[in-house]
Amino acid sequence: MPQPLMPKATAVWLIDKTSLSFDQIADFVGMHPLEIQAIADGEVAQGIVGFDPVASGQLTREEIARCEATPEARLKLLESTIVLPKQRAKGGRYTPVSKRNDRPDGIAFLLRNYPMLPDAVVSKLVGTTKDTIAKVRDRTHWNSANIKPRDPVILGLCSQSDLNAAIQAAGGSLTPPPQAEDAA
Repeated sequence: MPQPLMPKATAVWLIDKTSLSFDQIADFVGMHPLEIQAIADGEVAQGIVGFDPVASGQLTREEIARCEATPEARLKLLESTIVLPKQRAKGGRYTPVSKRNDRPDGIAFLLRNYPMLPDAVVSKLVGTTKDTIAKVRDRTHWNSANIKPRDPVILGLCSQSDLNAAIQAAGGSLTPPPQAEDAA
């Protein structure tokens, strides 16, 4: 059975403002009747401010009156009319400061191993701008001398499933082409 928001605070309000039995309140808020009695005696929840379930749309005054008149009756929580916000579309996301310097390395890896990926896809995967991608590609990035292509998944810039989906959508193979070992 669904419970009201802030059950202890709701119990405090119901104890103070209604003549419901401890059993009725306990059943509604999902607590033990002895806990409700302790709240009423002032032993528990002394600093908790009561939360009005009527004002929050969880109960009606009529429902409280019905249960006050019949000790065997139980309070019923109203269906929520709250509309949850739609989930945010995937787009630019926050990259921690510690990983921002790794972005050009991830971009270089994607440009070298998966040239079929459009700049918009690389931008979403790594969380950067098309301008930065162009600078890494043209080697005009301010830190071009120090950019070493590294896998963005290992760097934590994107997930492997997102990368695989982007590569398949672009019509490429999931395995990167073999690279010649760098002579150090």
